[in-house]
Amino acid sequence: MPKKKKTKKVSTLKKTKIKKTKIKTKSKLGEKANLKVNEKKTSSPGADEKPEIKKIKKQPTEKRIYNLKDYVVYPKHGVGKITSVEKATIGEIDIHFYKIFIEKEKLTLTVPINQQSKLRPISSINQINKCISILKTKPKIKRTMWSRRAQEYDQKINSGKIYELAEVVKDLNKNTDIIADQSYSERQLFEKAYERLKSEFEAVMQTTPEEVQKKMDKALGRTQNLEATE
Repeated sequence: MPKKKKTKKVSTLKKTKIKKTKIKTKSKLGEKANLKVNEKKTSSPGADEKPEIKKIKKQPTEKRIYNLKDYVVYPKHGVGKITSVEKATIGEIDIHFYKIFIEKEKLTLTVPINQQSKLRPISSINQINKCISILKTKPKIKRTMWSRRAQEYDQKINSGKIYELAEVVKDLNKNTDIIADQSYSERQLFEKAYERLKSEFEAVMQTTPEEVQKKMDKALGRTQNLEATE
C-alpha cells in the first residue's frame, strides 16, 4: 500500500512541474509581445512629432523671346507679325507684352510675355514640305454627321498645328472651284483653313501669294485654279 501512495505523489509532482514550465513559457511569450508593442510605439512618430516634408522646387517656365518683325502663329487668328514690344504698369505691376498684327484679319493682338504659351514660331521649310506631301494624299471621308465633322474641322483649324491645318484643307478639297460641289459651311471651313495655311506658306517661303497658291493648288490637284493662274 505505501508503494502506491509514492507513485501518486510522483505523478502529482510531475504535473506541477509541467504547469510551472507552461506558465514560464507563457510569461516569456507575453514579455516578447510587450517588447514588440513597445518597439512599435517608439518607432512610430508621436502626435507632437511631425514628419519632415521636403519642398520640391518648381522648374522655371521657359519663355521664348521674339524680336521685332518676327512672324508668329496665334492659333485662333493665324500668322501675325510682331510690331512692337511694350511695357505697361497695371496695379503697380510692370507687364511686358507683344503687339502682334494679323494682316489677314486687320487685327492687332496684345499678348503678355509671361502668357505666351499659345504663341508658336512659324514652321520650318521641312515642315512646309511635309504639309505639301499631306495635301497630295487622298482625303479621308468620314461617314459621321456633318455637324460633328464640322466641329472637328473647326477645332483643328484653331489648334494652331500646321499638320492638322493641312489635313483639313486636304479633306475638304473638292479638286474644283465650282460652288455647287460644296455646301456653304463646307466652303467656309475650306477657305478658312486654306487661307491660314497659305499665309504661313508665304511667311516661311518668302514668295508672292500667287506663287504659294500655285504650289498649293498643284498639290491639291485644283485644275481650274491652275488654269486661271496660268
